[in-house]
Amino acid sequence: MLLGQLVGEERTSFKERAFSLLLPLGKMLETEPQSSETGASARQRILDASYELFSTRGIRAVGVNEIVERAGVATATLYRHFPSKDHLTLAFLETREQRWTYGIVEAEAEKRGSGPEERLLAIFDVFDEWFHREDFEACSFINVLLEMGSQHPAGGASVEHLDHIRTIVRRFADEANLRDTESFARSWHILMKGAIVAAAEGDLEAARRGKAMASLLIDQHR
Repeated sequence: MLLGQLVGEERTSFKERAFSLLLPLGKMLETEPQSSETGASARQRILDASYELFSTRGIRAVGVNEIVERAGVATATLYRHFPSKDHLTLAFLETREQRWTYGIVEAEAEKRGSGPEERLLAIFDVFDEWFHREDFEACSFINVLLEMGSQHPAGGASVEHLDHIRTIVRRFADEANLRDTESFARSWHILMKGAIVAAAEGDLEAARRGKAMASLLIDQHR
């Protein structure tokens, strides 16, 4: 009886020891796939996925689950990098500014224009190429502002990002020694936004029409 009890206890303790060894291994196996979801790579995949979805379909029409699936990460990973969808939307707008405002509009205008006036007009040349692309998605800042409203954090951020575009225009105007560059930048920005909306309506010549009016605006402010 004592021997049987000892054998039983031996088996029990072996099982407990084996389980204690396997449990950490199981946890490692469960968490190991998530190791690729941490750090900059996971955050970048989430940003890239949200950028593609938000820029083409808006904010409210895109759910977190769709972003998670597109990015190939766990839901917990998304929320680890972005505590809420609003946080992700703000990050998307910042990314949009870096890629579009500075990386395309400003950079291409500076590259194409030999002087400040030429750089201003080159903005509409950049737009013309953009409008004719199959992936033309209009202005995310305008879209988000109209969709969310100026009182929403994303709408308010969009207002700021739009102001940054006017800052670029104002700088070009200052470099061109134009008069009343604040008023000029606001009028110029109306032409830019109007051209984008017209292109979204289907007018593929909107940038060229905008450029013609922009030339007249420059003459008025010389």
